[in-house]
Amino acid sequence: MPTYEYRCKKCGHHFDVFKSIKDESEEICPVCGGETERVIGNGSGIIFKGSGFYITDYKKKNSSS
Repeated sequence: MPTYEYRCKKCGHHFDVFKSIKDESEEICPVCGGETERVIGNGSGIIFKGSGFYITDYKKKNSSS
């Protein structure tokens, strides 16, 4: 299940909600009870796994063969 970030239109409080994509997107602010809007996030970061990347992995081919 994804985590959604919300911002209160009344007090500006930011909070996260962990819920199913099928659930309604309407949330109320836990601080003041005001109306909220969903914030579009930056997405998730890239996770590199393995032994690493090396310059030789992407070395250009010699054009003077």
